[in-house]
Amino acid sequence: KVDHYAIIKFPLTTESVVKKIEDNNTMVFIVDVKANKYQIKQAVKKPCDIDPAKVITLIRPDGEKKEYVRLAPDYDALDIANKIGII
Repeated sequence: KVDHYAIIKFPLTTESVVKKIEDNNTMVFIVDVKANKYQIKQAVKKPCDIDPAKVITLIRPDGEKKEYVRLAPDYDALDIANKIGII
């Protein structure tokens, strides 16, 4: 069993990420390269107490794995970003 805190490394806080949070209800994290979508979904679900509707992953050219978590419509990404300190 993988530790949830070992899967998610940190949230991204760039200007484009803030635009995604506001417009698309999507949060962006850097995650462990070996984690799959199911593990990432569980890691986001437990500590943040949110329900991800969709998880999209990509591996950046520098070798890091980036993950886009689209939240269910009944959750507001802006409120969650404020709660965890992104904005």
